[in-house]
Amino acid sequence: MKPLVSVIVPLYNAAPYVGEALESIVASSYRPIEVIVMDDGSKDESRAVAEAFAKAHPEVIVMHQENAGVSAARNHAIREAKGEWILPVDADDKIAPDYISHAMDRIADEVRVISCKAEFFGAKEGEWKLPPYSPELLARRNMIHIASLFRKADWQRVGGFCEEEIYREDWDFWLSIMALGGTYIRLDEVGLYYRVLPHSRRKKAKDQKRLIVDAINRRHPAYMERYLGGPLHYHRSWSRFLNFFRSVKQVGDFDRWEEGEIIDARRNILRLTKGVVVKQFATPSLWRGIWYGIFGKSKARRSYEYALRMEGLTPAPVAYREVRVCGVLRESWYACRQSECPFTFIDLIEHPDFPNRAQILRAIGRFTADLHQRGIWHPDYSQGNILFNEDGSHIEVIDLNRIRWRKHVQGYPFKRLERIGPAGLKCLEEGYEQVQRHH
Repeated sequence: MKPLVSVIVPLYNAAPYVGEALESIVASSYRPIEVIVMDDGSKDESRAVAEAFAKAHPEVIVMHQENAGVSAARNHAIREAKGEWILPVDADDKIAPDYISHAMDRIADEVRVISCKAEFFGAKEGEWKLPPYSPELLARRNMIHIASLFRKADWQRVGGFCEEEIYREDWDFWLSIMALGGTYIRLDEVGLYYRVLPHSRRKKAKDQKRLIVDAINRRHPAYMERYLGGPLHYHRSWSRFLNFFRSVKQVGDFDRWEEGEIIDARRNILRLTKGVVVKQFATPSLWRGIWYGIFGKSKARRSYEYALRMEGLTPAPVAYREVRVCGVLRESWYACRQSECPFTFIDLIEHPDFPNRAQILRAIGRFTADLHQRGIWHPDYSQGNILFNEDGSHIEVIDLNRIRWRKHVQGYPFKRLERIGPAGLKCLEEGYEQVQRHH
């Protein structure tokens, strides 16, 4: 028995065209198929046109969602699909009658994606000249159009289409799929007719080059490393050449540098991924990059090495990573365990009635004195860098890269904490002096 193919049609404000698209799909010589039209909150008559068509064609199912974008519409429809194989077709495009039949004749265990040649019609006509596929070239540009067949199981493995607005969600998806291994087949026949409108998304995406490249690097670092020797550059065709001069140093076992939820992006980027906080330092200026790359230690390396020396006083270090181009530091990351302390000194400032406030402030004073007894001077000892638990029994300090190690620490330790007020400062000083007197 032939496998069921689910044809997925995301629909948004395409009333003049969706009828043609559906006519071409149901005219397919392949059976069995199901056609799932996912209306993405259209504001025109698109949904009504599709529903009228579905009444005469039982293989067509029309569903609806609130507007969430084309990727969300595809994902929603694929979740509902019953087919083993999936074929997305945009609501303003058309497919050839024998495309699905000829594609399904080529399925095999090692085949990951099956595609075809394509032609433009509408505002532009002629052959869509896509280059031959190779995994190396896919790292730099997309040559697989969206109307290509893939297994639903593979869609599930890669987490579906990215629902961020990255403008090249098809390229992003094929990178995820082809990273699974296997082969790509392009049939030697025109199976897709791609409608070009005067204001198509393809043209708009050309203005988003940097956003696209940044997103691809963020989501597919392992693929880029494998086939380009490093990240995709804005001058994409130069990527492998530029990466030839790129070197990576990593200490510690960690490989999720650009993944996870972004929790802060004001200057440096902080991400949280599976209990690890990753700090990506801002790209240094050229002169600082030369200094850090050749003469001094990077902020990431200092953070890691200082954390090792400060065992128990800061979240446990995991790894650090440095990227140099021609010896000049360009990127650096530091990874540490997520702190078990849920509060920062800011909570004590903003909440004068914070439970055990005086007790916690004295504990922070003692912690500060202990740092100084160990010869640790923290120039960034500020309200956002002091963490504590509910009763102050455990305190940690973060943002370590500017720490200095001295035989004797002198100077007023609470200058950057004075927003706590006179009573709060008195508690800090009492705790600090307890340790000083003891020593």
